[in-house]
Amino acid sequence: MAARHDLVEDAEVRAGLLTARRGTAFFARKHSELASSDLDAPSLLPGWSRRHVIAHVGYNARAVARLVEWASTGVETPMYSSPEARNREIEFGATLPPVALQNLFDHSAIHLSVEWRDLPADRWDFEVRTAQGRLVPVSETVWMRTREVWVHATDLDNGARFADVPAEVLRRLLADVWGAWEKRGDTEGLALRVSGGADGGLMLGDPGTKATVIEGSLPAVVRWALGRGEEPNALLAATHDGGPLAEIPNVCRWI
Repeated sequence: MAARHDLVEDAEVRAGLLTARRGTAFFARKHSELASSDLDAPSLLPGWSRRHVIAHVGYNARAVARLVEWASTGVETPMYSSPEARNREIEFGATLPPVALQNLFDHSAIHLSVEWRDLPADRWDFEVRTAQGRLVPVSETVWMRTREVWVHATDLDNGARFADVPAEVLRRLLADVWGAWEKRGDTEGLALRVSGGADGGLMLGDPGTKATVIEGSLPAVVRWALGRGEEPNALLAATHDGGPLAEIPNVCRWI
């Protein structure tokens, strides 16, 4: 039987699918390195164990797949019936035996990959509604999944670092966070500066005399902006009053 390939023709979407699948494989590797006895340990997300993170990433694949199915069939299939149902699902998943939790992640990831693979080329512009109520082309599901797998791999607290995340993913994460802060009016008096590497010199915000400027490598700045803390000696904060490192505006976490 001949191998089946993605039907999408858009080169940008194809590249995004590759990054999403690489992120899925990276998360799977960090998950597989954990012994069953390690799963009950806290993750980097307050109130969540590693079990919660794994369950969330598994159920997220199912939810994203529902959006792709919606685009394929034209029949509305929301990501979740309600925010409460989503939360109950994660709490239940966190109680699963280790083998069942592994199967949840594996099977849901394969299901989503197949839904993407088989979506006809002329359906990738079809609009679906996210859990936050945004209408987006179904091609946006590729980025939705990409950020989940790469960021949550670090949340497992098992050696994954933001430096392991592809630079193009980090850049888009930072743009998303800054955009969200701007919409809420939380960027006044704050600037982010990326130093070193290919992205050295990237600046978001106005580094005026009254601004707090957060500076560091791209991975360090993104880690801070996502509310995952800061690595020792990885960030500099220049403030107009000599104060401590700025608080994160309305801490932005993807969970």
